Amino acid sequence: MNGHHDPHDHPHDHSAGHGHTHGIVDPSITTNDRGLWAIKWSFVGLAATAILQLVVVFLSGSVALLADTIHNFGDAATAIPLGIAFWFARRKPSQRFTFGYGRVEDLAGLVIVLTILASAIVAGYESIERLLHPQDISYLGAVIAASIIGFLGNEAVAIFRIRVGQEINSAALIADGYHARVDGWTSLAVLFGAVGVWLGYPLADPIIGLLITAAILGIVIQSGKSIFFRMLDGAEPKVIDELRHAAEDVPQVKEVTEVRARWLGHRLHAELNVAVDPELTIAQAHAIAAEVRHQLLHHLDYLSLVVIHVDPADQSGESHHRIGEHAHDGLPVHSHG
Repeated sequence: MNGHHDPHDHPHDHSAGHGHTHGIVDPSITTNDRGLWAIKWSFVGLAATAILQLVVVFLSGSVALLADTIHNFGDAATAIPLGIAFWFARRKPSQRFTFGYGRVEDLAGLVIVLTILASAIVAGYESIERLLHPQDISYLGAVIAASIIGFLGNEAVAIFRIRVGQEINSAALIADGYHARVDGWTSLAVLFGAVGVWLGYPLADPIIGLLITAAILGIVIQSGKSIFFRMLDGAEPKVIDELRHAAEDVPQVKEVTEVRARWLGHRLHAELNVAVDPELTIAQAHAIAAEVRHQLLHHLDYLSLVVIHVDPADQSGESHHRIGEHAHDGLPVHSHG
């Protein structure tokens, strides 16, 4: 027996006067709205920070501050692909895109990584140019003030993005949050460059610019790993363990043989094979599948689509679903699965 439970309407009442429902309101709608809200306000915060820094760059000529400002503008610009991704994720699945548009968020994460890389290249080029052709820096007090503003602005945005990203399980938004946090420390590094110039070491400014560039490249590597992990349908082992343990807690489930999961944006899709008593009726097996799904939705609030395959205990697992070698319709001997 191989059963499947529909991932949509499935109400449950636990006691008189108390009930709850899974599937009537798609949780991705609220998380997408939350993501768009976070993107909008973090964009405003970073754009304002970068504009203030840009004014000081024109006044002072600091290449370290210029590198930091370029990066902050690039960071603010990453809100655009993220916003597009969350907007797409609000759309309902279609006949062409039957799983919905969550994968657009992963593509947005890739665009973010490439944007960060571009900002590192520009910042590094400007720093090397200034190292080879030193220039005087003025308004050191303004440069120091701008670096502190950059730090505070980025740290506020980092806390905001990481918190919301963790709430809705968005790898792209969390990556962007940690990106902003490192940006804050690189902004503060500008202060040390300005102090070095004030102490009589004019090369301190471009050297700090190069250090900022190196920090940006570190972000590219860290964020790139996270994004490509999800684009390749990776799922954290602890998530697989949670799915397995939640299914095993259902009394009539004798064994959980296969657990498969992948992220589409910030929502998780999962498939499980559960073994039950082979003497059960189809209706009884279906009820068990419904209860397994119910428990999974309780344990993992970021779970979106759940497919439960119900197998008889004496033929549990995908290995029993394979079709052996055979021939038909004049075709060569072949197998499936």
